[in-house]
Amino acid sequence: MPTKITVIFDNPTDPEAFEAGYRGHVELARALPGVQRLETAKVWPKEDGSPTPAYRIVDLSFTDYDAASAAVTTPEAGAWFGDVQKFGTAGFKAIFFDVEES
Repeated sequence: MPTKITVIFDNPTDPEAFEAGYRGHVELARALPGVQRLETAKVWPKEDGSPTPAYRIVDLSFTDYDAASAAVTTPEAGAWFGDVQKFGTAGFKAIFFDVEES
């Protein structure tokens, strides 16, 4: 069954600093072995100006659980997860899941 790893970044205290290094973060994610597809997204601002529930999302798709599990044990994953912690200073969630429908 296809598997995804998703990281959801909370709203940073300094969005400009976050964005300044974000492209490099995406390149680290792209370097993970076995990644079949990488999607990034920026959460739209709310119409009323209130804070959004998240700031950015990174989705990494793998063929299956075994491929995703193998990828997260590599040095590339160590670099990427270290970067997740660097950029996720306002908080983040990392979710590892099976894709049931697409």
